[in-house]
Amino acid sequence: MLQLDSHPTGRHFLQIPGPSPVPDRILRAMSLPTIDHRGPEFGVLGRQVLSGIRQVFKTQHPVIIYPASGTGAWEAALSNTLSPGDHVLMYETGHFASLWQKMATRLGISTEFLAFNGSDEHLPQAPGWRRGVQADLIEARLRKDSEKKIKAVCVVHNETSTGVTSDIASVRRAIDAAGHPALLMVDSISGLASADFRHDEWGVDVTISGSQKGLMLPPGISFNAISPRALEAMKSAKLPRSFWAWDEIVEMNKDGYWPYTPNTNLLYGLSEALDMILGEGLDKVFARHQRWGAGVRAAVNAWGLPIQCADPAVYSPVLTGVITPEGVDADAVRRLIHQRFDLSLGTGLGKLKGRMFRMGHLGDSNDLTLVAMVAGVEMGLKLSGVKLAGSGVQATMDYFAGHAAPAALQKAA
Repeated sequence: MLQLDSHPTGRHFLQIPGPSPVPDRILRAMSLPTIDHRGPEFGVLGRQVLSGIRQVFKTQHPVIIYPASGTGAWEAALSNTLSPGDHVLMYETGHFASLWQKMATRLGISTEFLAFNGSDEHLPQAPGWRRGVQADLIEARLRKDSEKKIKAVCVVHNETSTGVTSDIASVRRAIDAAGHPALLMVDSISGLASADFRHDEWGVDVTISGSQKGLMLPPGISFNAISPRALEAMKSAKLPRSFWAWDEIVEMNKDGYWPYTPNTNLLYGLSEALDMILGEGLDKVFARHQRWGAGVRAAVNAWGLPIQCADPAVYSPVLTGVITPEGVDADAVRRLIHQRFDLSLGTGLGKLKGRMFRMGHLGDSNDLTLVAMVAGVEMGLKLSGVKLAGSGVQATMDYFAGHAAPAALQKAA
């Protein structure tokens, strides 16, 4: 059994941007006895979750489910569609875009990294990490590629390290405007089931996602949603793949099975999560996260601190990044908050280490858990000597009180 130095009363406040808090309903589903993954009962479960997850991705085409992390699904997307030496265009929006680019390079792919080329007073070391993808830069680069050497464009939908959600539809329009045949690959690991995403409508060829964010599950499942163009590209792709290979999985998925042992009990949880999300309705799920994000940002504005995302048009509904004043170690603030109030916040990653922390508003949350998170952060900032312009707690309470959730309005009526 895990030995802890202390056993604080009450529940731990897990307010990182994933893994997100898991609803008890999903945990109970995962506790069911494991069944034969080759038996008839499992085939029913497999077909059920494969149908439901396509609805979340908003696609009519196959969605591959791997017993792996989102990192594995990154590799699967690349290895199934590309060959050694292929050139891909990637866009730097933060730490996870950078990690995907690093992986592609290690796989023997030639990568080109586009980035915002302006300046930023708050984060001069990472100005592009406060903004979304600039589709016009992608279009301009593709227009220069007269020989069509660029095989894919890779972008992150919701950059978990920064709290910026990029406009994926604009990237597809840019590719089409350039008349370029490049595949569009999108990481929506933290965006799926929290922020609006439309795999088919937006012309995405491969979408990558994971279980531990908007789907409210523990880590351990990842996804590739794939278009007919991506399946066609697979036929000529030369990068080595075996475990990640789409063809065998797609074939066996027709009957609800996998060519290897799937993570059965996590699929129980996925089935329950899909029931919850689709039962609520995707539009309501997205509106709920938008409302939560606005309430948390009201606190940051009241404190007078900069929000990591510099463009209100692309604020993430999943998390809010907070930049600490120059000379204030954001990680020290996080540690103090954890020690004093049993509240976990996301750390600054890569170029942002020590300069910001991340407040998650997803998973098994509600208005009161988010007010409590804001209260813990406000106390921690004050104890760390950060001068605040006003009360973030009051601002969040005022926002939620003045912007009731649709369900609350229905009950009141």
